[in-house]
Amino acid sequence: MPETKDINAALEALARENAELRGLALATGVILTQLLQSMTLRELNPQNAATRIVTNAQKAIEGFKAGTEPLDAVMKTRALEAVKQYEDQLRSVLPT
Repeated sequence: MPETKDINAALEALARENAELRGLALATGVILTQLLQSMTLRELNPQNAATRIVTNAQKAIEGFKAGTEPLDAVMKTRALEAVKQYEDQLRSVLPT
């Protein structure tokens, strides 16, 4: 039975760490989006500035050489999805 308690404690610790990392990622995303919004609004053509930022981010992620770990592809796919989320949030405040 002690193994079960150890496993449960380890799972609880991992779940807590995961929740903390998700909170950190959320805060980082919010701050990043607000920063990008401020930057692009200062440009003469905010939409073009947003396009340039997003395109460069996508190219950088696509150029990332994923390792051989099974979840590397998942990480890369999620990163590209996140860029799309940031783009949507960024463009939501830009004049058209």
